[in-house]
Amino acid sequence: MESGQTPGTPSPLIDMHTPSVARMYDWLLGGVENYASDREACARLLEIAPSTQLLARNNRAFLQRVVRILVEEYGIRQFLDHGSGLPTQDNVHEVAQRADPRCRVAYIDNDPMVLAHAQTTLHEDGRTLVLSKDMRRTAEIRRETDGFLDWDRPIAALFVSVLHCLKDTDDENDPAAVVRNTAALLPPGSFMVICQLVSEDAVVRDEVTRLMDVTTHGTWGRVREPHEVRRYFDGLDVLAPGLVDVVDWRPDSTPPPASHRPRDWVEWGGVGRLRAV
Repeated sequence: MESGQTPGTPSPLIDMHTPSVARMYDWLLGGVENYASDREACARLLEIAPSTQLLARNNRAFLQRVVRILVEEYGIRQFLDHGSGLPTQDNVHEVAQRADPRCRVAYIDNDPMVLAHAQTTLHEDGRTLVLSKDMRRTAEIRRETDGFLDWDRPIAALFVSVLHCLKDTDDENDPAAVVRNTAALLPPGSFMVICQLVSEDAVVRDEVTRLMDVTTHGTWGRVREPHEVRRYFDGLDVLAPGLVDVVDWRPDSTPPPASHRPRDWVEWGGVGRLRAV
């Protein structure tokens, strides 16, 4: 593992009292790298959207599945994982390198606890980079991964369950702009993997958004609707089966019937490919 943090620079202090989206996700997946504030926030979230824990697990399975398929079926050997979260079992580099040991993975995150754990728990193999960077700084990410990733060859850019953490803005920090700017930097034949939490229920959208915005002291975005996520794929060739609940994206087993699906919200998205020149 390589670190993108400047040598000698102290790690930012970890705020144990303000819930972190990464630590909440860790708890929802059954992890232990979280604090009481994170668990309390998860309890409140589950009151509004009871399927949240199931969605977190479905999302993790989708991430692992899509990485494996991109390596095995599409020949991708480079991954750029935005908002990677706390290291857990079967991380992107483990899934990718199990399929092909030559795969390189750059993790992008600016959560202090994520960075601290990544730098101490990820295996040192020279093919994994942890970069302390806000995912909205696309040009800086491009510059600081140059030499680690080969930007003349296809790359899979991952935005898996992370864009709902970004607020809507009228500038280049808007989630659609971040996706667009990232795609503009990628070589032809690259892939964009995008999903986020969506809901058709206005009450769920509003209550979760309000809770998370207050809980994280304004460092959260918004639960969106499927049509809003669809525009992230403008200009991309979307792979079959299209944009779907992630449990339906090339599942390894039969997905649950409609009667057993969550009715509050889902992880929704898919995979788009940049057209070759």
